[in-house]
Amino acid sequence: MQKIDWDNLTFRLTPAKTMYVAKTRADQDWRWGEFVPFGPIPISPAAGVLNYGQGILEGLKAFRNARGGIALFRPQENAIRFSRGAARLCIPPVSVEHFVEVMVELVRHNRDYVPPFGKGSLYLRPCLWGTGEILGMAPAPEYTFAAFGSPVGNYFKGGDIAPVKFEVCDTFHRSAARGIGSTKYIGNYAPTLLPTAQAKERGFAGSIYLDAIHEKYVEEAGVANFFCVKEGKLLTPQLSESILSGVIRASIIQLAREVLNIDVVEMQLPLETALQADECFCSGTATVVTPIGSITFKEQETVFNQFNTGPITRQIYDLLTQFQLGLIEDRFEWLVNVE
Repeated sequence: MQKIDWDNLTFRLTPAKTMYVAKTRADQDWRWGEFVPFGPIPISPAAGVLNYGQGILEGLKAFRNARGGIALFRPQENAIRFSRGAARLCIPPVSVEHFVEVMVELVRHNRDYVPPFGKGSLYLRPCLWGTGEILGMAPAPEYTFAAFGSPVGNYFKGGDIAPVKFEVCDTFHRSAARGIGSTKYIGNYAPTLLPTAQAKERGFAGSIYLDAIHEKYVEEAGVANFFCVKEGKLLTPQLSESILSGVIRASIIQLAREVLNIDVVEMQLPLETALQADECFCSGTATVVTPIGSITFKEQETVFNQFNTGPITRQIYDLLTQFQLGLIEDRFEWLVNVE
């Protein structure tokens, strides 16, 4: 095992030693695959995933608790989304039970790569690809289920729950109405590379995307779901075909309603309303809860809470991470322990 600087983890790939690989035909169910050393996977240049983008991915984390134990955070929800995404892409779905079993075993194989308590997490990346050869535009005849892991720290630079700057992208759309933005489809990400790179060149962490029809409603903040706080209420874009149903998003909504007694409103969220908010943040498996210190739209910057982490953002972050790290009772049964 390579030496890892646990105190300075970032969101860069540090491959864990073992990955999982399984294959199936289009007309067959998934069977148990094998755990092999992390490395290249042979693939034909005629593979459906390379020619027609027939592939999906997921992202979930395993955490080490204060007692040294390890647990996955809500893998069943990732499994449900994985199955739903596979069906949308005409890929044989992996059952929820099978997915969770694979993720648990993957963590067991790589337990030495789970960071010490409070130092980060082991990020897991399951993928489903159409790897069978095909020339005409149609579903691939064969599929690969692969999963690997990497210890990670914060997604954005600046450290733990440090506010970031976003700009509103008014030159590109992330997803089309009635499109596939609600699925973790591999093709959703490459189109955002250019606007993200342009935003970073101008000093922003990323772009906030508006809806493709009216170009007035907030949809997502880069690779994350968007939230804002206005007059004590937690506002977030309501789910649609163009917004990803984030596992962390759902967790935040449940925690806000059932633990913090905050009124949560899922709505078509006008950018104008977001810019008038008291505080804003984005959420996701990678980004966790990241405060948004300012949003720039048409060269006009709006600063929130004097570019400090807002009180409700901090409350939500603290509560969510306490659940993930096993510091409080798992009343919602979100954790799956890895023995």
